[in-house]
Amino acid sequence: MKTYLKYFLFLTISFAIVALDQATKMMIHTQFNLGEKKVIIPGFFNITYVRNTGGVFGLFSESNDVIRMILFIILPVLAFVLILSIIHKLDIKQKYQILAFSSIFGGALGNYIDRIHFGYVVDFLDFYYKGRAWPAFNVADMCIVIGVFSAITLIYITEEKQKKKALLLKET
Repeated sequence: MKTYLKYFLFLTISFAIVALDQATKMMIHTQFNLGEKKVIIPGFFNITYVRNTGGVFGLFSESNDVIRMILFIILPVLAFVLILSIIHKLDIKQKYQILAFSSIFGGALGNYIDRIHFGYVVDFLDFYYKGRAWPAFNVADMCIVIGVFSAITLIYITEEKQKKKALLLKET
């Protein structure tokens, strides 16, 4: 029963992220013209419709179609399989790890859907300060970054706990 609960948690979080991501992107895609900008916080934050044919921060957007297909269509499938294998090995007690990998999976799936459907990813969150702009991003990107940061932090915390436990056992 606990195994099913783990997968239920994983799928619920992942698909909630996909739903939120796709809903926000569809709103931008249907309500904004390409390049259209709406100022939300002057001098800091806009909603701007951008099409990203590349990877994170537009990397590889100028690459040939074969390279982009390999990077953005084939590699994500391998990443999905890797995440599913990690989830399979986790215990239901490792809720934070499940949450972190669900965020990565949901975000990656949201962007993957865009790539398959449109051939690009819809980005729209546009932050800038004193003339310096951060590349536009979306809900899926946020979930991926937060998930990766959380997973790395949890791995570090787990390793530190194991080192302390080993040290305590050694001393006794």
